[in-house]
Amino acid sequence: MCLVALAWKTHPRWRLVLAGNRDEHYARPTAALARWPDAAVLAGRDLRSGGTWMGLAPGGRVAVVTNVRHGLPSPFPGPSRGALPVDFLTARTDAAAHAEALAARAATYAPFNLLLADAGHCAYVGNHPASGAQAITAGVHGLSNGAFDADWPKTRALRATLRHWVEAGDDSLQPLWDALADTRIAADAELPDTGIGLALERPLSAAFVRQPGYGTRASTLILVGHDGNARIHERSFDAAGRCTGETRLALPPT
Repeated sequence: MCLVALAWKTHPRWRLVLAGNRDEHYARPTAALARWPDAAVLAGRDLRSGGTWMGLAPGGRVAVVTNVRHGLPSPFPGPSRGALPVDFLTARTDAAAHAEALAARAATYAPFNLLLADAGHCAYVGNHPASGAQAITAGVHGLSNGAFDADWPKTRALRATLRHWVEAGDDSLQPLWDALADTRIAADAELPDTGIGLALERPLSAAFVRQPGYGTRASTLILVGHDGNARIHERSFDAAGRCTGETRLALPPT
């Protein structure tokens, strides 16, 4: 379960701003943000399947994946969704073409949402309830574990913070970090019905999730400039919600 907001071609300095949380079981082995030794990728890494949830690559290529919540998850024998961002980050196709090609075989994966961006395109592709790809228009958008731009409370709140940050032209990233750290639970009347029941919908409605055995493992910011300069920042968290490390990496224009 994850949360993402992005600003595409709305900021005078940054072509793309992306802020997100990765929620995962604490027991799942994960490596923090780093330069991968085997690929030109800057990302954290799932050490079980080898993929990632969000990453940056030369040329300002950016990818982020979330799952789609539709009842309690069941075992899926197909390929890992974590490979989807890596496939794009290491490819040569543009974001729009990559999304269209993936849509044709998206049903081979468990339900997912995937955001892709490069120097000229920003695109979405998903496979639940049906496979499809679309261009993302200039503006501020949000995504969690439902449809693209679905108005879930935490998605709406993060999107609003990012929009205000863009409009204010503030260089401080603290408002974005604060929004990602928000532990407020939404009112029952605002909760989506994703088939898991109120007892689970409630804690998952917070931007920053902390539950026994499961919660927000990392908060990540990616900023790609109109000049091609790009950077990625990540904060890692333990099961008590304490920050255990922060990493900042950058890429020059290509």
